[in-house]
Order: sequence, then C-alpha cells, then structure tokens
Amino acid sequence: MPTPFEDLQSRAAARWEELTAGQSAWIRVGGGTSGLAVGADRVFDAFNHAVESSGVNASVSMVGALGLMYMEPQVDVLMPDGTRIYYGNVEPEEAISIVEQHVKNGEPLLDRAFAYSVSDGAASGETGVGKLPVLESLPMFALQERIATRNFGEIDPHDLLQYVANDGYTALNRALTEMTPEQIVDEIKAAGLRGRGGAAFPAGLKWSFLAPSDAPVKYVLCNAEEGDPGAFNDKNILESDPGTLVEGVIIAGYATGASKGYIFIRHGHNGPIDRCRAAVDQARELGFLGENIMGSDFSYEIEIALTGDSYVAGEESALMEAIEGKRAMPRFRPPFPAQVGLFGKPTNINNVKTLAYIPEIVSKGGEWFAGIGHDTSTGTVILCLTGPLKYTGMIEVPLGINLKDVINEAAGGMQEGKTLKFLQTGGPLGGVLGADNIDILLDFEVLRAAGAIVGSGGLIAADESACIVDMTRSLISFCQYESCGKCFPCRMGMSHLLEVLERICDLEGTTEDLDLMRSIGENMQAGSLCGHGQLGYNPVSSALRYFGSEFDTHIIDRTCPTGTCLTPRYSPAQSRR
Repeated sequence: MPTPFEDLQSRAAARWEELTAGQSAWIRVGGGTSGLAVGADRVFDAFNHAVESSGVNASVSMVGALGLMYMEPQVDVLMPDGTRIYYGNVEPEEAISIVEQHVKNGEPLLDRAFAYSVSDGAASGETGVGKLPVLESLPMFALQERIATRNFGEIDPHDLLQYVANDGYTALNRALTEMTPEQIVDEIKAAGLRGRGGAAFPAGLKWSFLAPSDAPVKYVLCNAEEGDPGAFNDKNILESDPGTLVEGVIIAGYATGASKGYIFIRHGHNGPIDRCRAAVDQARELGFLGENIMGSDFSYEIEIALTGDSYVAGEESALMEAIEGKRAMPRFRPPFPAQVGLFGKPTNINNVKTLAYIPEIVSKGGEWFAGIGHDTSTGTVILCLTGPLKYTGMIEVPLGINLKDVINEAAGGMQEGKTLKFLQTGGPLGGVLGADNIDILLDFEVLRAAGAIVGSGGLIAADESACIVDMTRSLISFCQYESCGKCFPCRMGMSHLLEVLERICDLEGTTEDLDLMRSIGENMQAGSLCGHGQLGYNPVSSALRYFGSEFDTHIIDRTCPTGTCLTPRYSPAQSRR
C-alpha cells in the first residue's frame, strides 16, 4: 500500500505531467530579482493577457532566474511536443506575437529566440530548431554542473508540488525512513562539504559539535543575510527554488537533534522573503513540518526571521543577536554557538548555499559529492558575474575549475573594446586579482594564497578605466560604514584606513602611508572581534600586492592614470555627516 509520501509524489507527478507533456503549452517567465528589475512582472502580465485574448490552451508561470541575467526579461515556451524555445530581453508588447505565432500556430520566432532544448524522446532533438543552439551549449552553460541550482528556471517557486515532482523531499523521506541522525552527519563529513558563506569551515564537523548535545531545545539557523555587493546567489536560491533550502534546513534539524529552524533574511528582499515563506507554509501543509513529520518521531518547525540593513548581521553570533531583537553585534567567544547560542540554547548556523546542497548529498551520497571538485574543495560553487563582461549572471561550476576559463569562456571575456584590468572576488572583505593572475584554480586554499577568497561567490570585473586605488577606497568605505563599532580595532581601523586611502585618492598621500596602512591592517587582524575587522585589510593588501605601482603613481607622481581620482566622489560615510 502506498505511503502518504508516495501518494503525494503521484499527485505531484500528475501535475508536472499536465504542465510538461499535456495538450497545452507552458510559458515560463523568469521572475527573479534580475528579471523583475527590468520589467519581468509586466512581461508576465502581458503573457497572461495575450493567452486570454487569443484563446489558446496555455499555462503561464513566473519562475526563478535561469542565471543568464544579460538576457532578462527571459521567457521560454514549452510546446506539447517537448520542444522548448528561449527568448531573451522580451518586451511586454512582444507577448501577443509570441503567443499568436509560436503557441497558436506552432511557428517559433527564431529571430527573437536565443536557444532551445528538448525533452527526452522529442523528435526535434534530432534535427534541431532552425539555427538555434542547444541551451546547454551556450558559453554560460557549457562549464556548469548544476546541483544547488538544478531547478532554477524550471519550477514555479510558489508551487511546492513542482519541487516534489522533481525529486523534492525524497532526501528527507530517505533520511527519516532509512538513516539515523549520526549517519547523515557522517555523509556530510564524507562529502567534504565546506561552508559557502565565506569561512569554508567543514559543515559535517560543525554539525557534529551540536548533535551530541542532549539539550531539550536546540536550533538550526540559516544565514540568508547576504549583504555583499556583487553577490546575489543566496537570494536566487530563495526566490528560484526555496524548497531545496527548506528541505536542507529540516534535514539539518533532524541530523543534529534540533527542535526548530530559523531562516534569517535581510528585510526588504521582498521576493526571496515571500517565496521562502510560501515554501515553509506549503511544507507545513504537506506534512514536512510540524509534529511527527511523515509519520516519524521527529517534530520540527521553521520560522522566517527578518533583520534591517546590517552587513555585520551576516556574522553568525551577530545574527543570533539580531534574531533576539538586539542590535546586530558579534559576541565574544567562547562560548561557541554549539554550546550557548540563540536564546542561550545550543545552535548551529550555516549559509543558504551550504544547506541547499544537503538534499542532493543525502539522496546521492557523500562519496558522489566528494568526487566533484578539487582536493579538499569538493562540490561546486555558485558564482555571480558582474562588470563589463560579455555575459553577466550566475553560474554553478565545479570547484577546481580555472578562474581564467570562467572569465574567458563562461562570461565570454570582456565586452568589445574593454580589457580586463582586475577581478574583485568574494565580497568587500575579499581581495583583488590582476588580469595576469587569474590563471589559477577556483579552490579555497589556492585563492587564499593568491590574496583572494571564494567568499560569497561574487566576481566583479573591472576594465582599464577603473582606478585600483579608488576601488580599494570604495571597498573600505563600505566596510567602514558597515562596521558595527563594538570593538576598537575594527571601528577605528576601518576609519583610519579610509582616511589614508582618501588622502591618496586626493593625491596628497606619502610613502609612509603605505606602511601606516600595513600597521593598521595587522592590528585589525590581531585584535578585531569578528571577521569584519579581521579580514578588513584584505582589499588593501591584495591591491598593494598586484598594483603597488599604481599606488606609487598616486603618491609619488601625484597623478591618477585613469583620471578617476580627479573627479568628485561619494562615500557612504558622507551620508552620516
């Protein structure tokens, strides 16, 4: 006799069959933040109106971002024969022609499409569709291995049945029916999964700190604060496939014996917040949350917790302070969260991306995940590509891939007429790499040795028109503005670094300023309470390492080669004066 979960799977499969292999077309509009920023909501409304006015048999859904952000707003049409055509940079007024010609008459607008794909067994897969390339052959797809992003652009994030139809919650079912909590922790250890929030600490080891505690109340926290400029992968998981994150948080709770989970999101990210709340509510309705989940002895709840704009709230102890209703400032350690955490109870904190990998690891095994990547940097990494690149957006690639290939192949290199000068990696506490230094592996240790970090996964490219001194000043200005001010080394160190960099940008610096910044940076690293101050000198040290001559030009020759420092500039700190 089928179990309740098997009944749910059958129901979900029927729904998916109706959408993908029924008699009607399925129109999907990319509705991630990147799409909405350029009018995807208006495009969505236009397609609904076009379908209604044309009288065609079609469903219209708002899905998450596929990752090809340079193509937003993006629309794809899946026809009953299994052929799927992708349209980019779609305007609302184009909806009626796509519906009339493609959906109604079966004639794709090939001059407006950029790619196609086919379902298994579809006849068009043998002959292709005009001269369109297969989606997977596009530069931004060719290097990808999609694990955490496997459902992006495929499912409606508001419909949890679509997630279930694509193997969603099979990992939780396996965990509760076939595995002990200890076995799950062992699988995460075997996978070699390291935290994707920046510190790259082994996730399985971190879980093992909490699991042995016999405290009656324990918490699992998911950190979705994501305040890094240039990083948007956490938000994309929340708005494109929140089901995989919620499932990961539940499995983490079961593995560590926790009684409740919190998903911590920065206030104002309305799309991710709304979709994550819907995923939690639907998980509860379908029996994946609450008492005796799926007939087991495991009971668990999840709450969405919001915070105001605070970059430091991304630090795990400051995150707990914020959930408790206090100002987001880091705590002194020890005690560590696994001993005394949220509301004084034992707690584990992981990043969104880290937890999003959990369902696939539990389903396919730690050995499978460990077989991807390089050395101790196992699995994949989600990268956000911005700047004057030919292709911008978000990709998921195996760790160990060459960074040069990411820029030149996946991102297509620089835009015409532009030359890469440097990459800023891993957020404002990361570092910079010169154009001649990007022929390295995307590996936690390799990047750290080069003066950069994987961090949040942001990769910001800059061309020859960018001034490295002004870019460094801008990064430190952000860090100074976002310092919570609790500890003296960070509070004053950031301010002093900014003063020195502004002096150099004003072409009034001295050679002693370079030694002064090094001294400030060493004191920040040694005495700061959290990573914000400890890593705060990284942008300066890496900029000096690869572009010391440009600093010398500002200081000795009293000129800025790009002219950037000769124009008025804005600093976030100025808004408080």
